[in-house]
Amino acid sequence: MKHSNRMRPILAGLLLAAVGVSFDPSARAQASAPAVPDDLRAVIEMMRSDVNSFKIQTINQAMALTGPEAEAFWPLYRQYEKELAAVGDRKLALIREFAALRAAGSIDQKTWDDLARRWLKNVQDRLGLWKTYQKKIGKAVSPMRAAQFLQVEHQMALFIDLNIASEMPALGSAPTRK
Repeated sequence: MKHSNRMRPILAGLLLAAVGVSFDPSARAQASAPAVPDDLRAVIEMMRSDVNSFKIQTINQAMALTGPEAEAFWPLYRQYEKELAAVGDRKLALIREFAALRAAGSIDQKTWDDLARRWLKNVQDRLGLWKTYQKKIGKAVSPMRAAQFLQVEHQMALFIDLNIASEMPALGSAPTRK
């Protein structure tokens, strides 16, 4: 999939800014002030809006839907995005929880296991959405269009996940056992 060279830095900057806000220690320290969560939510929503606009532009370019295909596809896509946003909210909450626990130095073995289990559940939730919407789009539009949708979504997800991963705090080393 080709992306315009102009859009890549814009999207990357938006993603890094949004993720960077969630990992900023000073933002965590200010988290008790009521305005900060609203400010963070506003930044995230603005970033999501920009990412969604970029995704729609990319889908339009990659899929080149006909009029009837677009009429069947876009309502499904809007529902998909709504469900994907909920998965993304859970992922962001998990990342923020991890960052806060790591900064506090209060992650024990049980917590590590719980964080890993919830992370895998989040990945599974996104995969489940892809499976659900591949079937829905395949029935409403065509199997080929459903495959194109999956290709675009997968590539976008890889790009977003790579940007998030580049900003994640390192896990650190495991304590040595004696």
